[in-house]
Amino acid sequence: MSVLEEIRVVELAGEPIAYAGKLLADMGADVILVEPPVGDASRLFPPFLDDVRDPERSLHFWHYHTSKRGVVCDLDDPRQRDRLLKLIDTADVLLEAEQPGRLMDLGMDYDVLSLTNPGLVHVAVTPYGRHEAASQLPATDLTLMAAGGPPWSCGYDDHSLPPVRGWGKQAFHTGSHFAVMSALTALLHRGAGGPGQFVDVSITAALNVTTEAASYTWLVNGGTVQRQTGRHAATRSTGETQMRCADGRWVNTGVPPRFPVEFGRLLAWLERLGLKEEFPEAVFLEMGANWEGPFDLSLIGSDETITAIFSSGREGLQLIASRISAYEFFIGCQDAGLAVGVIYSPEEVFEDPHFVARGYPTEVRHDDLDRSFRYPGAPYRFTRTPWAISRRAPKLGEHTDEVFGALD
Repeated sequence: MSVLEEIRVVELAGEPIAYAGKLLADMGADVILVEPPVGDASRLFPPFLDDVRDPERSLHFWHYHTSKRGVVCDLDDPRQRDRLLKLIDTADVLLEAEQPGRLMDLGMDYDVLSLTNPGLVHVAVTPYGRHEAASQLPATDLTLMAAGGPPWSCGYDDHSLPPVRGWGKQAFHTGSHFAVMSALTALLHRGAGGPGQFVDVSITAALNVTTEAASYTWLVNGGTVQRQTGRHAATRSTGETQMRCADGRWVNTGVPPRFPVEFGRLLAWLERLGLKEEFPEAVFLEMGANWEGPFDLSLIGSDETITAIFSSGREGLQLIASRISAYEFFIGCQDAGLAVGVIYSPEEVFEDPHFVARGYPTEVRHDDLDRSFRYPGAPYRFTRTPWAISRRAPKLGEHTDEVFGALD
């Protein structure tokens, strides 16, 4: 049984919440996507299957609307709006990203909906919050990222270059994740005897609290982090993490040894490869492996011993990387308990044995085309509640009669 199998979600189609609906649907919820008669705008987002521009062939739309059922409803038509109200009365969650005030003007806001469905969890996702005037202004994923703060931490050591925007609709994804977390928390609260509730998700606020150290560094001590190539932004420069391996491919070491057991594993790895003798800094790895008490990383740069030990870990990894292939380096670091990643192209990620083993590439059958297509799989795995894409994205209005007919 899926964790959300008995939960019904009504999603008023909108790009900022599409991923939230997908996450809930793929976890087993009955997510009903409500589109206007002309269809959601994202149906015309490229790329298209076989480069044929068609609202039923948008790969973008396919990805974001797996496992959902789809209905058509004109919110400006009172009769159709009444049908939608009946549907919302059967829902556990309402997801929407409408312009603030629109649902209120239509008599469909939480204060009204909760009168007939007191257990409803109404989640609204807007650029700056329901009651902020800025949420009435046009916004895109790019402008929200800039306003929320993450790009300040993204880019290169050369600060004459501008920040680098993260791709992949990160603003909308971040807002969607907060919407999902909020909805699940509200459902748990309801399950413990509480009422339904309205949840106001601000995308920029969600982004601002996911800037890693940037926001709280400023709030706590007025410090400003600086962008660094491929590594955490920080108030002072840290060692580079990109390494070129013997096969010419690049890896990012992420987090080098920080604990005695990790220094010991790295030292043992150097010994197995016959590299210890040509690595004078091995003495510092030995000191790290035998360190007693806390290894205070906050003293890096001020305590010579701790700085030397920490640096020896990074330098040891660099030596190993220069002698073996990128994938061998990745596997070796996994065995040593160190977080490392090979720098892949998107196409290569799908073929990586690790991702294949965890079931990330997922075949989805498109009965209408008599074909199957490979989709990105579960963003996270559960041990007792299965995740699965249950169906392809719906065609426009595909389930209108089925869904609304069941309410008559």
